[in-house]
Amino acid sequence: MALAWIVVTAFYVLASLGSQGQMPKRLGLFLTVIVGVSLLLHVAIRMLAPRSSQVLLPIATFLNGIGYVEIARWNPVRAGYQALWFMFSAVAVVVTLALVRRVRDLDRYRYLTLVAAMFLLLSPLIPGIGQTVYGARLWVAVGPITFQPVEIAKILLAFFFASYFAANRELLSTPTQRVMGRLIVPPKVLIPILVAWGFAVAILGVENDIGFAVLIFGLFISMLWVATGLKTYVVLSLGLLAGGAVIAANYFSQVQVRVSQWLDPWSTANFTYSHQLAYGWYSLAAGGITGTGLGLGQSGTVPEITSDMIFAAVGEELGFVGIILVLSLFALFVGEGFRIAQRAHSDYVRLVATALTATVGIQTFVIMGGVLRLLPLTGVTLPFMAYGGSSLLANYVIVALLLRISHENNVELQGGEIRALSFADL
Repeated sequence: MALAWIVVTAFYVLASLGSQGQMPKRLGLFLTVIVGVSLLLHVAIRMLAPRSSQVLLPIATFLNGIGYVEIARWNPVRAGYQALWFMFSAVAVVVTLALVRRVRDLDRYRYLTLVAAMFLLLSPLIPGIGQTVYGARLWVAVGPITFQPVEIAKILLAFFFASYFAANRELLSTPTQRVMGRLIVPPKVLIPILVAWGFAVAILGVENDIGFAVLIFGLFISMLWVATGLKTYVVLSLGLLAGGAVIAANYFSQVQVRVSQWLDPWSTANFTYSHQLAYGWYSLAAGGITGTGLGLGQSGTVPEITSDMIFAAVGEELGFVGIILVLSLFALFVGEGFRIAQRAHSDYVRLVATALTATVGIQTFVIMGGVLRLLPLTGVTLPFMAYGGSSLLANYVIVALLLRISHENNVELQGGEIRALSFADL
């Protein structure tokens, strides 16, 4: 944590010196937020989950800090809101750890989590509160608060998938029906795959969203493969993905536009919208190996530089070295999440940890791949770094749940029960 504070504070000071030629005016406030809040959060975790992982919170804080420096560099107003959401996220971590004492107890709420996730996914379609932003209907506005319910829905779906696969693992992985001389898994068992595929395509069509449809579908298929270990499901999933892509490319205008911009961003027809990608690539190219230096970049002309394209901003000012730093931090986060999953003592908890970690990993890959033109650009946020309150809060809740699982693993491994403090004790 101390290393994260030192590096992020140095980045913040350098960004101000580079862009304004003076020390940041709100350095004290910055230190209070980034150091004070994360330190209090660290203390709360040590009381509520004393045997949990020691690295997840520092990694999240480090990524959050780098993202905040770039947000403050290009949009000080958004930086203020992001700092406020960081404090809300810290509260969410504490509340999650206080309420969820045993993750395995959540297994009993399998279908309740599914119903809640479906309601959240469809809530942007409710007249009066749903909002369309850049062609995708993902936002819900309740009074002055605007958020993306899909960010919470992804966590609920992770719990549902984990519960379903833990309960049906043997049925899904044991071929029992003979077809043309070969044993296969009964076709009726494959119905959930088709439902997940159809549901993802339905979200894509109705809400004009690509990123979260891919995220949900990828989460389901990866969970299915982890639970069963059958390569057949991987082949089947690729076929369903190809089929869904063909349908989407022919019938959904949003997908047609995104793919066209991806394949030919320089055309006259596309450049009105694809200039976001083009400018982002120029920013990355300007960064080179070591970057232009914090506060010295020219990424301000890139649309949504603090949200969709924050990876390009990091690449310009910190260069290839900065990109490797960010990639390494995400790799460490995902690796620690999978290590926690491997040490779990029940199938359900193991799959929950895997699903939560995969959610962060898939979302990171989708948006990074979009910025680097490996994939069509979608509207998902880069976890912990990009501007967005609902995304930041949801990802910190994932951190809290992984910390709880880590604590449970270590307690069970030692064969004793370590009592975590409750709010009443405090």
